[in-house]
Amino acid sequence: MSGRNYPLAASSWDGAELAAMQRVIDSRMFTMGAEVAGLEQDFARYVGTRHAVMVNSGSSANLILLAALRFHSHWGWGDDGGEVIVPAVSWGTTYYPVCQAGLSLRFVDVSAEDWNIDVERVAEAIGPDTRGIFAVNLLGAPAALPRLRELADSNDLFLIEDNCESLGAEVAGRLTGGHGVAGTHSAFFSHHISTMEGGLITTDDDELRELMISLRAHGWLRGLPADNHVHPLTGDPFLDSFTFALPGYNVRPLELSGAIGKEQVRKLPGMIEQRRRNGAYFLEVIAGFSWLRPQRPVGSSSWFGFGFVVSDQAPYSRNELAARLGAAAIECRPIVAGNFTRNPVLAHLRHAPLPQLPVADELNDNGLFVGNHHFELDDELDYLRECLA
Repeated sequence: MSGRNYPLAASSWDGAELAAMQRVIDSRMFTMGAEVAGLEQDFARYVGTRHAVMVNSGSSANLILLAALRFHSHWGWGDDGGEVIVPAVSWGTTYYPVCQAGLSLRFVDVSAEDWNIDVERVAEAIGPDTRGIFAVNLLGAPAALPRLRELADSNDLFLIEDNCESLGAEVAGRLTGGHGVAGTHSAFFSHHISTMEGGLITTDDDELRELMISLRAHGWLRGLPADNHVHPLTGDPFLDSFTFALPGYNVRPLELSGAIGKEQVRKLPGMIEQRRRNGAYFLEVIAGFSWLRPQRPVGSSSWFGFGFVVSDQAPYSRNELAARLGAAAIECRPIVAGNFTRNPVLAHLRHAPLPQLPVADELNDNGLFVGNHHFELDDELDYLRECLA
């Protein structure tokens, strides 16, 4: 890369992924099969959970997880629903499945340091209607997951993680995506691994896994063991393959994505290591600009991107800086979707009365992030320094 061009994302594929794709093409088996099952095993082993269930996107991972929790023997709910506590800063498909599963959103503010859900605000928000906590690990940074787990356990709430931006991050000796009842992950092009499109849900819960297996493919019983938590099998494969037990979806992944994902997971430790080296250099660069405040992760970030807030003392507004970077071919984006409660779609989502959200507002109005990659970015970050000066 020239150093005069700093894109937000870049491909991490090489000949290994191309060979994996050819293997699938030669097999003539293109939808969910042995390659997907192999990736599920490899991915669960990497995250440190007993199970992983693959779907066609990280957004679908959230959808299937919330749908499965609704039917779970312990965590489930009926028409009365309840509330899930969520951070005010995330992507839309963190929130939509909560409402689609019959629950309401209770937004709380995020921490000014790491931009993840504020534990103190979570504690204040827990009430008689609370069903669970949906933590988001933002831009590679782990939320305060041990403290959130304590809150969840002491109040008999589920804790789930949207880990779509933070694969490989670690806190308290465990990778993100493995701290709660389940974690969701994305394998979209710009994320830590890329499988074209793809998502995975990790969990230690056998019942939850079986519910998700059914829900991702029409709600049928096909693929479930004889002794399962969804519905008894008759023992007749013909009948059991065409019996529908749950109001499911069709979010099955492709074999191409499974095969590519297996190669990506093999590369993942090295890619995360390089992202962390880039993150350390980014903090050195940004330290030279007192008017920029970077994200300060708790634990070990996997550095999805490099975020910063433009202060009132800056020579440029956030919008002026975004335009300046864009003119220099440095791609940048808002901090995810900023304060999500300021989007018009909120009129269509069930939610509790909104509290004051000052940190989310600051990120919304003054935040930016630039990209990180699996290769060294010293030249790109030096170029960023030049453009900020």
